Amino acid sequence: MPLYDYKCAQHGVFHELATMAEAGMPCRCPQCSELSPRIIMIPPQVLAMAEEKRKAMARNEKAAHEPIVTTSSLREARAKERDKAQQDSRRKSGGGCGCDHHDAQSGLRKQVVYLADGSKVFPSQRPWMISH
Repeated sequence: MPLYDYKCAQHGVFHELATMAEAGMPCRCPQCSELSPRIIMIPPQVLAMAEEKRKAMARNEKAAHEPIVTTSSLREARAKERDKAQQDSRRKSGGGCGCDHHDAQSGLRKQVVYLADGSKVFPSQRPWMISH
């Protein structure tokens, strides 16, 4: 038999075994014998959960029953929409975010120095990175 939670107005929450047929019926408080309604307790970790995680869990739960069906043509169309949106935002802001960081990074990636032993060195990039 399942264990259900009930709440007495005077003595608070208590737990009782009941058949599934009696699940919706009130139960008598063990201390005062008053009829007490069944309650559904929410685990505390759900209440304290980050909003992003809660939304992700809800989205995953929905996807288990209603999976998103996709095709290569739909993926290509979505990719084109994303690219167009990025280009539009760059045009509106005057190209990129204005920090010149992105252009500098792409220029740094192109700088490769080959040493006499054949190993590569990237002078301006991550000095802690080991070349191979």
